[in-house]
Amino acid sequence: MLKIILAQPRGFCAGVVRAIDIVEAALRKWGAPVYVFHPIVHNERVIDVLAKKGAVFVADMEHVPRGATVIFSAHGVGVRMRQAAESRELEVIDATCPLVEKVHAAVRRFDALGRRVVIVGHREHDEVQGTLGQISAPAHVISSAVEAGHVEIDGDVPLAFVTQTTLSSTDVREIVCILRARFPGIVGPDAGDICYATENRQRAVRALCAVVDIVLVVGSASSSNANRLLDVARAEGRPAYLLADGRGLQTGWFDGLRTIGLTAGASTPDDAVADVLAALARIAETEISVMAGPSETVHFKFPAGLAPMP
Repeated sequence: MLKIILAQPRGFCAGVVRAIDIVEAALRKWGAPVYVFHPIVHNERVIDVLAKKGAVFVADMEHVPRGATVIFSAHGVGVRMRQAAESRELEVIDATCPLVEKVHAAVRRFDALGRRVVIVGHREHDEVQGTLGQISAPAHVISSAVEAGHVEIDGDVPLAFVTQTTLSSTDVREIVCILRARFPGIVGPDAGDICYATENRQRAVRALCAVVDIVLVVGSASSSNANRLLDVARAEGRPAYLLADGRGLQTGWFDGLRTIGLTAGASTPDDAVADVLAALARIAETEISVMAGPSETVHFKFPAGLAPMP
């Protein structure tokens, strides 16, 4: 028998729920097609469902017909993208996660104060691109402790840092510690900008690792927060694997192991988790329990003019 322990919390966060609900509300109000700039969240399963309902995902504002409706993804966009939408007379609905917008506001504030901005995050990630796009001044992007130890910045320039919301809190603390040691005048948020949902899921995985033999993370390979859950489990000394759904399961992972921990990234839908559980049940008889953990009750306000499903 395979004993499966589900992490709590896991799966969708409030920002993801809001973003998906915004796309569905726009489809109800205006009908298909509704254009979305970049994947609304980083999960192919979610994107496929919304695409079948009439959402059209684009990587270039030029692909949105003039005068149409466009939704900005949960990861946010820079000023130039907003200007491009305006120049094409697009109706803009902003699904940027409020916690990401908080980072954007901090970047604009630091820039207005004359501070050079350091962004702790992954340069190619949509969220970091959107954060970089908040200001015209040059900014530094640092993704590792090694980079933090070697980055060259004019010591006479006042500095400030912000962080991508979906990073490992452990990695962020290490990077920020190095930056503070090298640049004593640098300022930034005391606890970084890691969002509550990211932090909660990482804590749950650490607790899970104390009682399981192996950890499965359900999520997309493109999801930063899902990959960080994988990193956390491995850092705790447990074999860990990322899979989008049950098709990615490999029976060889469980040789000699009987207790499986299962979690899901903040952009992973429940049906993907259910698919993995069904695949495990085809391997052997399973016993499923849920680890104790906090219940998340956060809800974010909807954009004016749109109404979520009651």
